[in-house]
Amino acid sequence: MAGGQNKMQVLSALDSAKTQWYHFTAIIVAGMGFFTDAYDLFCISLVTKLLGRIYYTVDGSPNPGSLPPNVSAAVNGVAFVGTLSGQLFFGWLGDRAGRKSVYGITLLLMIICSVASGLSFGHSPAGVMSTLCFFRFWLGFGIGGDYPLSATIMSEYANKKTRGAFIAAVFAMQGFGILAGGTVAIGITAIFNARFPAPPYAADPAASMPPEADYVWRIILMFGALPAALTFYWRMKMPETARYTALVARNAERAAADMARVLNVEFEKDDAEAAAAPAANTTSACPKCSRPFGLFSCEFARRHGWHLVGTASTWFLLDIAYYSQNLFQKDIFSAVGWIPAARTMSALGELFHIARAQTLIALCGTVPGYWFTVAFIDVLGRFKIQLAGFLMMAAFMLGLAAPYEHWRSAGNQTGFVVMYAFTFFFANFGPNATTFIVPAEIYPARLRATCHGISAAAGKVGAIVGSFGFMYLAQSPDPAKAAAHGYPPGIGVQNSLFALAGCSLAGFMLTFLVPEPKGKSLEEMSRENEPANAEP
Repeated sequence: MAGGQNKMQVLSALDSAKTQWYHFTAIIVAGMGFFTDAYDLFCISLVTKLLGRIYYTVDGSPNPGSLPPNVSAAVNGVAFVGTLSGQLFFGWLGDRAGRKSVYGITLLLMIICSVASGLSFGHSPAGVMSTLCFFRFWLGFGIGGDYPLSATIMSEYANKKTRGAFIAAVFAMQGFGILAGGTVAIGITAIFNARFPAPPYAADPAASMPPEADYVWRIILMFGALPAALTFYWRMKMPETARYTALVARNAERAAADMARVLNVEFEKDDAEAAAAPAANTTSACPKCSRPFGLFSCEFARRHGWHLVGTASTWFLLDIAYYSQNLFQKDIFSAVGWIPAARTMSALGELFHIARAQTLIALCGTVPGYWFTVAFIDVLGRFKIQLAGFLMMAAFMLGLAAPYEHWRSAGNQTGFVVMYAFTFFFANFGPNATTFIVPAEIYPARLRATCHGISAAAGKVGAIVGSFGFMYLAQSPDPAKAAAHGYPPGIGVQNSLFALAGCSLAGFMLTFLVPEPKGKSLEEMSRENEPANAEP
């Protein structure tokens, strides 16, 4: 158990521990948080068309209502602003107060705000949308905390042989969350369609949207509270990680006791104290500026400065492409004719078609990509998977963009959807997973959640750029067509796909700043066992 050493230590024991039931328990508990995160973040894209019909339809208009540009931008993007804030705040707090201490807070916030989002009421469309945006912001704030805390907790529990797969498995639950969003929307829509059938908008605008449709989007949003609530008890029962307790809190005896309980082994107190010894080096003053070895010290910049640039920039570029495609795939599918024109469907019929399209993409591209990463990340390594993923994303987006008019012609929509699904497959069997995993492995224990939070927040800046920018860029360059939707002319879907391919190629280049953690202990990657003035 001591990894070949005569003197057993808690950290080396964790690195060499065999996979046990507790590892799988941690994956499920942390993973259900990510299931909820993905459900809550992406379910809004399913219901925005319905919200537009309910609250912004103009009597006598030949087309059903749609959210005005500023409202659509706020509804789609406000959760990302909250997520960014939560990633920075809870990442910092997780390093100060402990991972477990704040882990339950994030989940409780997600449960409350999921329910509150569905209860958004008001006397006017502006009132309903404002209330919805308020609760979506705080929902995102809780979701943001889940990123650095889940990744850090899983990395610090895992052994070094399967650490990548364990963290990837937590993140892979995001795919099931996206799939669940589409499935729940399909099921609820089918129930309401059967109970309250309605004609297409073109046949009867008023009857195409039964009053009960207002309940549908609320139920879909509130459903996100259920999986989070089911795991709240188990999240609160998780012990603090031994690495935080030993290296940051400096309570070696408690670290040994916690790990003995969950890994069913016994540690000597002296062994635990020996394991905590390397932490003494991490608080040494920087030899150049006499400041503590903290996040803003020159010693951190020397050891991890380029690493932080690499993990933050690649996550930023990945999320521009990933969230642009995820949130607005309904608009892309409408542009190529895979989803019928809105006026030819009822309100709930349109929601059904959108949910079916998103579910199909998640089932065929998103979910398999995540689990390919779980299977191969400790074989191929993070670096190769991220490089290949960015490169293949760029290739498939170019394959969509260059012959775009071909894909729009009748009979070719299925080919477009297949190509589109491959971009999601290689995003998830690629940088969408690795950008989450690597920041949890390469930074010192007392800065691990903070640095992960910074990297993740950079990603959410990319998501905001994608969700706000793509909404405008993807509009038709024909002013007449754009004005009909209330948007200024954009560059069109084709040129937007070219731009997203460029983001992927830039991510490919910046991946060379990120080290390969495969097969190495967390202390080896973070160099916590070296004096602060040690040469690289």
